[in-house]
Amino acid sequence: MNLVLFDLDYTLLPIDSDHSWGEFTTRIGWTDPVEFRRMNDEFFAQYQAGVLDVHEYIRFATGPIRSRGAQAAARAHEAFMREVIFPAIKPQALELVQSHRNAGDELVIVTATNEFITRPIADAFGVDHLIAVELERDPSGWFTGEIQGIASFRGGKVDRVGQWLAQRGLVWSDVSSTFYSDSTNDLPLLEKVDTAVATNPAPALREIAQARGWRVLDLFGN
Repeated sequence: MNLVLFDLDYTLLPIDSDHSWGEFTTRIGWTDPVEFRRMNDEFFAQYQAGVLDVHEYIRFATGPIRSRGAQAAARAHEAFMREVIFPAIKPQALELVQSHRNAGDELVIVTATNEFITRPIADAFGVDHLIAVELERDPSGWFTGEIQGIASFRGGKVDRVGQWLAQRGLVWSDVSSTFYSDSTNDLPLLEKVDTAVATNPAPALREIAQARGWRVLDLFGN
């Protein structure tokens, strides 16, 4: 199997869908425009610096949808897709995914953003397999604000891909693996795969990629 893994935010998308969703909830009046934006920006900075507490962040990020309920959250996400995500999906990203699909590769999006935000985005790219932060549900089936299982964040991405392979009776040595990512947060998975592609890389990852001879892909220009 040729297994091709894609990070999502700043890799296939030129935006961070998690942070953009937070801004969107403020725009539609679900959150305090000053305090929520301050905290959203602070968590985003922690992520970029590689010091994010993902459990703390998920409790914060899911607060607006947990308080509004499933139907309102679904309607808001449909509007988010129309207004924010679809305009951000660029032809070159679709072409990259399609090139691997045409080659018969197995495609998986592996993201540290939660499943509520990312499942419709993966669908928009035509990628069936999504490894995202899974959200714990209460007896009614709605989100609790906690993470279910291993978070697909930093080294957790390696663990979650390993679980995905095991569910198919495979191990890493059974596949030829490629991973596209922009961030040093993804170094554990970039170092695990056979082929690492630093995609729209942040400066720190670009430096590492150049030192290690990894391919650098500036999908959205440089």
